[in-house]
Amino acid sequence: MIPRIAEEKARHLLGGFPCVAIIGPRQVGKTTLAKSILHLYDDPVYLDLELKKDFIKLEDPETFLGQYGEKLVVIDEVQRKKDLFPVFRALIDQNRIPARFLLLGSASPELLRNSSETLAGRIAYLELTPFLVPEVIPAYEMNLLWLRGGYPFPFLNESYWLDWMNSFVKTYVERDLPNLGFTADSIMGERLWTMLAHLHGNLVNYAELGKSLDISIHTVKKYMSFLESAFLIRTILPYHSNIRKRLVKSSKVYIRDSGLMHFLLGIESMDQLLGNPKLGSSWEGFVIEQIIPMLPSNCHHYFYRTHDGAELDLVLVKSNQPVAGIEIKFGSDPRPSRGNTEAVLTLKTKNNFILINREDDYTLSSGFTVCGLITFLNKYLPLIFSSHE
Repeated sequence: MIPRIAEEKARHLLGGFPCVAIIGPRQVGKTTLAKSILHLYDDPVYLDLELKKDFIKLEDPETFLGQYGEKLVVIDEVQRKKDLFPVFRALIDQNRIPARFLLLGSASPELLRNSSETLAGRIAYLELTPFLVPEVIPAYEMNLLWLRGGYPFPFLNESYWLDWMNSFVKTYVERDLPNLGFTADSIMGERLWTMLAHLHGNLVNYAELGKSLDISIHTVKKYMSFLESAFLIRTILPYHSNIRKRLVKSSKVYIRDSGLMHFLLGIESMDQLLGNPKLGSSWEGFVIEQIIPMLPSNCHHYFYRTHDGAELDLVLVKSNQPVAGIEIKFGSDPRPSRGNTEAVLTLKTKNNFILINREDDYTLSSGFTVCGLITFLNKYLPLIFSSHE
């Protein structure tokens, strides 16, 4: 088993919170992570709500769960029974000790109906992502992770990659998203997902999407909200402050897992990826998905773009102040564009980086540091936030 960075965080949270929820897309390794933690507790209870026998046990959840007041109870696929959350609250308030419940779910807190309000102050959420670069390097090449994506099974089993991805997409649009309240039929869901793969790294134009799919702007936004809440896409907001410039207000959209994005675009090999027009935006999305999970909880992320051409792919903001500007480039020329330079002059970021697809590490006369992703994650990202404590 590949050790997960999130495991240490999960153990830490269970040491202080009565309820911890590990959330993330299906098949990302939540169950495996939970089972790696269970040996730390005496006689834990494990329920999988996709199993009928376990689902039936919770027909009277207060009685069943009440008998395990001193044990850790793990409930997998908790989004299948959202009415459990008021029961969790009552039982926790009767006996508030750490590690009462460990919940595993394939939906965001917003889709776990009322859970944030019901368990406010009692629950901590931890998102488990697909594999991250620090988890698989040096055992595997980074470009392999980029091509196949980070879902454990297809990443580790090359011969089943395409079959797994096909099954994953079909299962999500035919079963999992509808179970979360997604009202589009499977054909519409897959069409939207594929169209968003073609838009990967671009600004979202809801009107054009709606016209292409023959649905309203409101419906497009609703469907995309579900995909985002299921951890399948990410939208990034533009950064704006009291700056007297005409700023772009549209969000950018990314398919969160690079392997899934490649599958939706019909890219099956590194050679095909290197010759595809989406190469640069694919690399951009991959890098962003490696950085965001490593950010401290009090750091926010945006992109920056103005109508006169100033732009940065990622702006890291802490205490309402931009602390780092990041431009992501795949090509052979790592120099910042005029738009990049104008952006950092306006934002006054002291830490500015060009992230490239090789492990260089040097500083340009413009003040930008050129480095590879691994160097950035291991060396520079910790420095950025240690200097802003």
